[in-house]
Amino acid sequence: MALLHTRRLLAAPRLAAATAARASSWWSHVEMGPPDPILGVTEAFKRDTNSKKMNLGVGAYRDDNGKPYVLNCVRKAEAMIASKKMDKEYLPIGGLADFTRASAELALGENSEAFKSGRYVTVQGISGTGSLRIGANFLQRFFKSSRDVYLPKPSWGNHTPIFRDAGLQLQAYRYYDPKTCSLDFSGAMDDISKIPEKSIILLHACAHNPTGVDPRQEQWKELAAMVKKRNLLVYFDMAYQGFASGDINRDAWAVRYFIEQGINVVLSQSYAKNMGLYGERAGAFTVICSDAEEAKRVESQLKILIRPMYSNPPLNGARIASIILNTPDLRKEWLVEVKGMADRIISMRTQLVSNLKKEGSSHNWQHITDQIGMFCFTGLKPEQVERLTKEFSIYMTKDGRISVAGVTSGNVGYLAHAIHQVTK
Repeated sequence: MALLHTRRLLAAPRLAAATAARASSWWSHVEMGPPDPILGVTEAFKRDTNSKKMNLGVGAYRDDNGKPYVLNCVRKAEAMIASKKMDKEYLPIGGLADFTRASAELALGENSEAFKSGRYVTVQGISGTGSLRIGANFLQRFFKSSRDVYLPKPSWGNHTPIFRDAGLQLQAYRYYDPKTCSLDFSGAMDDISKIPEKSIILLHACAHNPTGVDPRQEQWKELAAMVKKRNLLVYFDMAYQGFASGDINRDAWAVRYFIEQGINVVLSQSYAKNMGLYGERAGAFTVICSDAEEAKRVESQLKILIRPMYSNPPLNGARIASIILNTPDLRKEWLVEVKGMADRIISMRTQLVSNLKKEGSSHNWQHITDQIGMFCFTGLKPEQVERLTKEFSIYMTKDGRISVAGVTSGNVGYLAHAIHQVTK
């Protein structure tokens, strides 16, 4: 007993010292951050032992067996790189030249006046996120007219911290109507008409994330006219070219139309979805300028911005994308494969609606097939989402957004049954 008492006496100072050390730590004031909502969904899914469980939270393509998919053209490009025994030297600050030129051509079109005249600059970025951040930092430093960036409501969750952390102010304009699960076009036009001149507006070029709701071409024309009238700087985020409709030209239509109307946009691209290069982090940032001389000046400043951020971009993903885009046979194969991915997702939308009807659902689910791209805003309420998780082991974010890529011909019937059960 005496020995125990002695140990407690000896332990007390050590405990006090440890507590004092924590209190005097440089980081004692740092609070625990909130968990990422999508990663949280994935962790809960992994813990679930139900054999029928579905993860509809992650924004990555899956084949019809629910497995990650590496494109054949990517495998062939990797084999070409390996056979040439290429070096691992640093890329230039602006990235791989063949990649940036091919990226600009893919986005703008080979017959684009801006592309052919050289009045653009494209730098390689760390996929879509990194490219957006390059653009945000560039605007913060050089766009003197305004610090306000107007995002659609809702927008991709990462847009807010990307622009906020670059020192810009976040504003919003109406975009999605939850009552109809479709575009609130009149609301968007009304809000945009009131945006102060020379502000920045962000537009999703295609496959709006998270809603899957895109303007029609006639609506894009009206939006372009309004943007031009208000003299707004347009920042296009194009993360899904080819992956949305299966047609690279159709998915880039809005970007090209705006430029044709004399609107000099800035643009971010990603090859995560359309080439499946998720972990390779291949992307690009483009500025359309008034002439080639201005483009050179902008390029010089972009390099100055990039240098202290990460010096130069990753090599392997840019090489893969560049080889695919610049090798005719591989490019042709890629266009077939990206259309195959898009078509599978479109088919899953159709099958989900068909199965809901078979279940006897009386709701109108047309918005599921009207929307486009990887994501679908189902219109499910948080309490319905909770029931899907608890009762059926179907995981998604609380706002009812699902990744249609997680739906397969083998589980679409189960998903439709579960949705009907929680919505009837």
